[in-house]
Order: sequence, then structure tokens, then C-alpha cells
Amino acid sequence: MTGPGTDPRVGAAGSTPTPTRRGTELALLGFAVLITLAAQCIVDLTVTDSLSPELATFGTWFTALWVVAHVVVRRFAPYADPLLLPCVAVLMGLGLTMIHRLDIAGDQLGGKNSGGEDAPVQLLWATVGLALFVAVLVVVRDHRVLARFAYTLALVGLVLLAIPAVLPASISEVYGAKLWIRVAGFSIQPGEFAKICLVVFFAAYLVDKRDVLALASRRVLRLELPRGRDLGPVLLAWVASILVLVFERDLGSSLLLFGIFVVMLYVATERASWLVIGVILFSGGAYVAYQVFGHVRVRVDTWLDPFAYQDTGGYQIVQSLFSLGTGGLFGAGLGGGRPDQVPVAKSDFIASAIGEELGLFGLVAVIVLYLVLVERGLRTSLVVRDGFGKLLAAGLAFAVAWQVFVVLGGVTGLLPLTGLTTPFLAYGGSSLVANFGLVALLIRISDAARRPVAPPQATPPKLTDAPTEVVRP
Repeated sequence: MTGPGTDPRVGAAGSTPTPTRRGTELALLGFAVLITLAAQCIVDLTVTDSLSPELATFGTWFTALWVVAHVVVRRFAPYADPLLLPCVAVLMGLGLTMIHRLDIAGDQLGGKNSGGEDAPVQLLWATVGLALFVAVLVVVRDHRVLARFAYTLALVGLVLLAIPAVLPASISEVYGAKLWIRVAGFSIQPGEFAKICLVVFFAAYLVDKRDVLALASRRVLRLELPRGRDLGPVLLAWVASILVLVFERDLGSSLLLFGIFVVMLYVATERASWLVIGVILFSGGAYVAYQVFGHVRVRVDTWLDPFAYQDTGGYQIVQSLFSLGTGGLFGAGLGGGRPDQVPVAKSDFIASAIGEELGLFGLVAVIVLYLVLVERGLRTSLVVRDGFGKLLAAGLAFAVAWQVFVVLGGVTGLLPLTGLTTPFLAYGGSSLVANFGLVALLIRISDAARRPVAPPQATPPKLTDAPTEVVRP
């Protein structure tokens, strides 16, 4: 059965029908495809002085992806927000263009990122992500059904987080962080899927418990602090995040997990004291981890002074800063820089590659695209009427925003480097597929939020008020 109408602004009989805005979405998707193809042509002409023979195949495949996505949304979520898919299309198209540009640099210029053609592989992963996108929209017709499986999804999420920590380093560790499962040339980062499972659980749990968690026992420095007995959930999330930091050596996933829970807790209870408690807990745990665990100390020391370690662990961030400085305001132009001099530029440092070739203005434009995507998710959270949908949409939108902030913070030196990837932009199959599922959930909730309420049915007359008529034989 289809999702319920939940737009409180619509519902009066005889009112103007709510437009689906699918035509707007289709036009914006066409513009996104045009931007991507133009960027691909610029890269080929700048670097190789000719157009790649695979450009036609790429253009057809990329266009077909978004035609299918649009048709599925038109069929199964006709009232969904028309800006969500186009934002994703532009981000993914720009990411594919930059990965293709780094492929050329690695093959022809002898850069530090050689190792095969990754753009076609990323396009293949996008196709897998589209399959998940379609499956979510077809199977999940009402987002509220997910609340029934909250604890099952929580268990799945925790297992996915724990698997890399217990596996041998030979099949789970990459660049010091144990985030992967690598078997027979195939690799997956289960934490990307765990993120979505845990957000669903957080939303369902906080809807049930928010009245209790909103209770305050004392007021300290203008903050209404919760009762001590209600600190259990946030303490459990804190312990889980510290365990991820310690055993998987990954600050990014730890910060992402705990940050999402604390912000969703704040949204559910509207008490700023939870944010303060969250910051204090995570800061204390990170400080203890810095003092006790050597790998954490090395990562933090490298962040504080990367130039002191520029020949070892600080080489990536130093090259990233040089790359961003070379780009300046307007960049060297697509194909005009040397982003291949930054190690792992296709995944962890794709933002620095964009900053070098498109400049500060181009990088800010990318950030604006993320802001639009997050804003539409938060707008959906405000409009949808059920509490679970509100928290789920807010949690998913914040997960994207927080992940982008953590990744860009690491690239620019604002935060220590993490193992997270920039959503839709960076090379990585797990991230791309999981984020397609995340957007599918946002589209499902936005469809419920904007779907007009059916006009009330006329109340049948009471039997006692019905007219009577004597029938003679």
C-alpha cells in the first residue's frame, strides 16, 4: 500500500491539487547530465587534445541511470522533492569527471595515483547503487514500517561495525584503519551501511523515549540537565563510538556515529544540554584514547603539525594543502593542474583535487550542492507529520552534512584525517551504494510529506434520519 498523506497544509475538499514537480526534476536532471558531459569533454581536450572514444558509452550509460531513477520516482514516489535527485546527479557526475581526470594523469603523466581505470568501475558501482535505490522505493512504500524492524536493524548495524575490528589486519586494514572486508579482490566498507541501519534505530528509539529523555532534574548554568537515570542511551552510544575509535583506529566513523546520535537526541528532546553532554563525553574519551593508544596519538600529532611529519604520515595533508593553495580562487581549470601529486586523490582527497582545478569558488559550489541536499532533507523533516519520519529525515540529512564536514575538515587540516569518503563524489563502491539507499529513504519520506491528504468522505446519514416510505402491495 502507498504511503499516507501527511502534509498538514493540504486536505480541504476542492483545494488546488498539489503539483508533483516531476517535470522540474526531469529538466534539472537533464542539466546535470549536460554539465557532466561538458566537464568530461573539457578534461579530454585539455589533457589529451582529443575526445575519448569511450565518451559516447559513458554519456549513454550516465544518462540512462538518471532516466531510470526519474521514471521510478515518478511511478513510486510522485510527490517527492524535485531537487534531491538533481543534486545527487551533479555531485556524482563531477566525481566521475575528476576520477576520469585522475585516471588519465595516472596513466599518461606518471602520477602517484596510477593503478587502472577507476571511472568505469565507479559507474558500475553507481548502477548497483541505482538497483538499491529502486529496491528501496519499490519495497518500502511507507517509511513508518521501518520502525517495526528498529532493533533488528540496530543489531545488523552493530555487527557490520564490529566485523572489520575482529578480522585480521591483512583483510581489514587500509592505511592504518580497520574499516574494510577484502576477499578475493573484492572489498566493502560495512560501516557505510551500518550508518543507515543505526539512524533508523535511533529514530525509532527516540520517538518512543523522547518524553522520558526530555525530563530535566536540575538547572546548571542556564542548562536544563537530564536526570542521571536517563543518561544510559547516550553513554551506550559514547562507549560504542570509543570502541570504534580504539579497535578500528578510525576517528571518522566514531565521530560520525556519536555525532548523529547526539544531534538526533537534541532534535527529539529540544534540549541543548544533550549537545553539551555529548561534546564533553566525546572530548574526554578522545583525550583518554590519545594518552593510552599510540596510533591515536600519531594521528593527532600529525594533524597538529603536518609539516613536521611531511616525509611520513603528514605527506598526504601537506600535499593537499599545497594543492588547495595552487588552485587559489578560480583554479587551474579542469585538466590544468596536478592533483595526481596528492596520494589517494580519487577517494580520501578528491576535495583537494577539485579545489586545485576549480578553485575556491568551485569547491564552495560543491559545498552549496551538499547544503541544498541537506536543506531539502531538513525541510522534509519539518513537513512530515509523524514523529518517526521527522527524526529519520533529520538524521539522514545530518548524516550527510556531518560526513561532508568531517571529510572536508580532514582535507583542509581542520580535523584529523579520517577514513570517510565524500558522499557521491569520491571513489568508493560501498559509500556510493549506501548513499543511494540513503537518498531513496529521503525521497520516500518527502513523498509522504508532500502527498496531498485525500478529501474527507461524506458521512452517511443515520438510519433514524433516513426518509420513510410506505409501500403498498
